[in-house]
Amino acid sequence: MKIEELFSVRGKVALITGGSRGIGEMIARAYVENGVKVYITARKAEACDALAAELSKTGECISMPGDISRLDEIDRLGTEIERRERRLDILVNNAGASWGADFQSFPESGWDKVMDLNVKSVFFLTQRLIKLLEAAGSPESYSRVINIGSIEGIRTTHLEAYSYAASKAGVNHLTRIMAKFLAPKHVAVNAIAPGYFPSKMTAAIDEEGSQYVIDNAPMKRMGNPNDMAGIALYLASKASGFVCGAVIPVDGGLATTA
Repeated sequence: MKIEELFSVRGKVALITGGSRGIGEMIARAYVENGVKVYITARKAEACDALAAELSKTGECISMPGDISRLDEIDRLGTEIERRERRLDILVNNAGASWGADFQSFPESGWDKVMDLNVKSVFFLTQRLIKLLEAAGSPESYSRVINIGSIEGIRTTHLEAYSYAASKAGVNHLTRIMAKFLAPKHVAVNAIAPGYFPSKMTAAIDEEGSQYVIDNAPMKRMGNPNDMAGIALYLASKASGFVCGAVIPVDGGLATTA
């Protein structure tokens, strides 16, 4: 098989949560530029609409704003996708939030907000869209669910982001159990565990903290859009046809060597 066919995603339909910025935007750009019809959802309609308009200059990108931390919004989004599509080839569960506070003052609101968006929505959105994912899958070509975990769910982070670290450990393991039980439906579930990429979330880390990350990563840098595009295209294409239940760090070696 030629490499163009092995890594092709042309003609597929994808939904990316948290798709208006950061890692979600990186993945959306990679898919649109390579022939995927992409739906992006995010809480802020203005940002979602603006990116969809920009990406539609080079391909097909549809804005579908919503707050997927709420089950009623997940159902509304599912209904809207079903109205437009008969199948969903790729679901990228990327939407996420973080909260930093010291142990003694860490609030319940910072726990619940992060857990609801980072873990609960991953499960219930996939559950809501399973029929469309099943419709896209076959024994020869599984549909794909790609969860965005984090290396902070693998290693012990240097940051006091208790609910974030716990939530991403949850995503990493949720990926494995979903993979086990969805594979018979011809849906392959895997996760990307990013390290530090430029985003609104990492922008909250001070200069000293950012330098600490770079100094401790064997590759001595943060990630860039091409790093994320490569793994996202791989996990959505025939190239990863026998990959199921994997959690793949994309972090310049930080989680496995530091």
